[in-house]
Amino acid sequence: MSSSSQHLVIIGGGPGGYVAAIRAAQLGAQVTVVEALALGGVCLNAGCIPSKTLLGFIDLGERVRHAQAFGLNVDGGVTYDLSKMIARKNEVVAGLVKGIGLLFKQWNIRHVAGRGILKDERTVHVLGADGTELTLQADAIVLATGSSWPNLPQFPVDGQRIITSREALDLTQVPGHALIVGAGVEGCEFACLLSGLGAQVSMVEMLPRVLPFEDEDTSAVLTRELKKRKVQLYLGSHIQEWAATETGVRASLASGESIVADVILVSVGRRMNSQGLGLEDLGIAVGAKGEIVVNARMETNVAGVYAIGDVTGKAMLAHVASAQGKVAVANALGANQVMNYDVIPAGIFTLPEIGRVGLTEQQAKERGLPVTIGKFRYAGLGKAQAVGESTGQFKIIAHAETQMILGVHIIGAHAADLIHEAALAMYGGLHVTELADMIHAHPTISEGLMEAAEDVTGMAVHQARKRG
Repeated sequence: MSSSSQHLVIIGGGPGGYVAAIRAAQLGAQVTVVEALALGGVCLNAGCIPSKTLLGFIDLGERVRHAQAFGLNVDGGVTYDLSKMIARKNEVVAGLVKGIGLLFKQWNIRHVAGRGILKDERTVHVLGADGTELTLQADAIVLATGSSWPNLPQFPVDGQRIITSREALDLTQVPGHALIVGAGVEGCEFACLLSGLGAQVSMVEMLPRVLPFEDEDTSAVLTRELKKRKVQLYLGSHIQEWAATETGVRASLASGESIVADVILVSVGRRMNSQGLGLEDLGIAVGAKGEIVVNARMETNVAGVYAIGDVTGKAMLAHVASAQGKVAVANALGANQVMNYDVIPAGIFTLPEIGRVGLTEQQAKERGLPVTIGKFRYAGLGKAQAVGESTGQFKIIAHAETQMILGVHIIGAHAADLIHEAALAMYGGLHVTELADMIHAHPTISEGLMEAAEDVTGMAVHQARKRG
């Protein structure tokens, strides 16, 4: 059967599902996407894009606050109009959602608004948003249902005293004091956002440091920056109990402290959306955490049914979902592709930004790998000094014997963009010396990566001499 006569049904229209749909259409398939909510999924509508839009406002505002140091006279102080910020955020989201819809029209992709349920490995029953029902026949099915916010028994979300990032992105007023549970990626991003808006922020984290799964040096730099923002950190602790007050909450910590806040923002992981899909009836394997089990070809254990994105429990990143979607539909249409998770760059949009790829220093050592480390501070870069972005550092972990790059971690201005040079070097199998030898334009912040690569062998030119 040729791809042009095959029909693919994709359940879910997030960054995994909609990218898979467009790629399948490019390959000649007929495609139907079943999505009950707006196209773009959590990432576009209630995650990556809206949060980064709001953080962009804070970053701009803070640069204006420091304008006088650059010889710019700005009358009055910086104030934020939250209603206008939310409206602008909604405009950005709506425009991008509309863009996906236009791409669907251009590629003749059908969008069915509703909830899809598997009836068998070739049939999807759709419960429409308007109450109608529809049955779709498919040659292959891709499950791209994503993940959602967990509603933990100890923190029942009510949208007022207890909220998640979803509600935080539509606040009508800035809380006087926000207590964030969890100092992972999302928690740290919202700590920067809310403190930037003028809220007092406290963070409680069970593990001993912020960003506990990032490189320790990155965590240390961000910890220092959060403290500069007057974020109060309670590390190695947790909330034992909390009670509602007339205006908010009072929380008691295991470490003995008591915190009175207006709102608790729960930021402790995601729940895979694998329930209610009919997986049990088909015997599709599901893991202990609710993840749909797939192989490297993104196949489930039922022939013709694929799964991609957060619901698979792999690297829960939008760009990973998109890559998985391309692999899944290519295989559904007769190719033989596999996912490669070895080189996945990621960005964390705190203030300052973080970019990372590969192993942390701790992970490399835990694997018994001999490592050498190269570092270079933003403060040593002419461009960083010129534009007032001297906070941050580059760090490269290299294999001490082979000189292969094992991991790169950047914290500082534009780190989430800069990390891709390192990712490409790793993807291409370059030695750290080759990265060091590549001529970098001056003055740029990218020079920091070259200097860090040179520092692996103690040869960074713009760095104090290392003495044994």
